[in-house]
Amino acid sequence: MSKFSKHFQKVTYVKHWTENLFSFRITRPRSFRFRSGEFVMIGLLDNNDKPILRAYSICSPSWSEELEFYSIIVKNGPLTSKLKKIQIGDEIIMMPKSTGTLVLDTLKPGKRLFLLSSGTGFAPFASLIREPETYEKFESIIVTHTCRRINELSYSLSILQECKDGELVKDFINNKLLSYHSTTRDDYIFKGRITELILSNKLFSDLKIKSISSDDRFMFCGSMGLNTDLKKIMLEKNFREGANNNPGEFVLEKAFVD
Repeated sequence: MSKFSKHFQKVTYVKHWTENLFSFRITRPRSFRFRSGEFVMIGLLDNNDKPILRAYSICSPSWSEELEFYSIIVKNGPLTSKLKKIQIGDEIIMMPKSTGTLVLDTLKPGKRLFLLSSGTGFAPFASLIREPETYEKFESIIVTHTCRRINELSYSLSILQECKDGELVKDFINNKLLSYHSTTRDDYIFKGRITELILSNKLFSDLKIKSISSDDRFMFCGSMGLNTDLKKIMLEKNFREGANNNPGEFVLEKAFVD
């Protein structure tokens, strides 16, 4: 028996959204606690009984009875080439400690919270927009998701619909949640990288909201290039990066998955 067997959790749900994107849920240990927006190490055993572990943001809010994850399939990736084949009833490894900076504690109090994402970077925000505390701390939440293709937006669109329909969250939302989806390759209602949409003010005019002010707070999660470009925009506006022990005006995080 593997020494990791005590960390095994059962798969309870799997859905493939596109050829390369899927989400799945696993059982949640009774002792497991996390803050919405954090990530945890999950994985599988290889053919030699050695663990292949990667950091995955938890898509579920902190109150959820199951834990949901959203993954891209990396060609020949040591983990995702195996993970893509999981089915209900299979077991995966989940380590007992969660961590991360995309949590509400890392930001100073503010009026608007912008959650800016690309690709699977939407995952931590799927947790935060289903967390009642997010709506208690901010007057409005603007979540954006940018992908190359229209079908790659399916997961985030389904989560947003769940927020509007779900009994547990919709009373907290109370018209506080705005969403904005854009593509970079397919023609769509909105097109372009989020950095371009911010710098041109198109994001704000499309949503009919005011431009960035000192009361705004930001979280972003996406490719390294996107994170770097967004961080540059934040610093140029004299915003300071936050941390768990020193809250600021913006935070970012990126964990590579393969």
